[in-house]
Amino acid sequence: MKNSKLLLRMVTLAMFVAMGVVISPILRVEGMCPMAHLINITCAVFLGPLYAFLCALLIGIIRMTLMGIPPLALTGAIFGAALSGIFYKLSKKKLIFAVLGEIIGTGLIGSIVSYPVMTYLWGKEGLTWFFYVPSFIMGTLIGGSIAYLLLLRLKATGVLTKIQDSLNPLSDTRIHKTTSSNTDINADNNSKKNKAS
Repeated sequence: MKNSKLLLRMVTLAMFVAMGVVISPILRVEGMCPMAHLINITCAVFLGPLYAFLCALLIGIIRMTLMGIPPLALTGAIFGAALSGIFYKLSKKKLIFAVLGEIIGTGLIGSIVSYPVMTYLWGKEGLTWFFYVPSFIMGTLIGGSIAYLLLLRLKATGVLTKIQDSLNPLSDTRIHKTTSSNTDINADNNSKKNKAS
């Protein structure tokens, strides 16, 4: 069962990476890629911070390699993806915190880190530390809003919980513990009935 959950997580990750590469050109201008933030937040909520970081990293590398996108494909994704998952986990699964993590991670941290990367590694001139902040924040607000509405709908219908339980390795443990405790309670009740009779 543990191996099948790991396989399911890997397949889900691969699907997110594929979707991220395919839909990333939608609404994209340099320094703004709203669809990347939609993928980051959704992946963070489904799979957690580590997988979200890995997803953003893989999408960025593929986009840079195959599409000729500058390193903004990485700096504008990996920090937000990781923080989105971390904030979501720390807030005890509040969706708005996943969006907030993406906004802070990409809109602030990623945009500021992009300045030295684009200036010294990519050779772009005329940039300042806050050059990418407005476009990164705008991209996270657009992609974050779409992700929030999508996840809110999935949560309202109960689908989000089912997806998370099917991907989460701890859900088996919870089910096993619940079953064990129910069995123990039933055994105690039966023994009390036998003693009473």
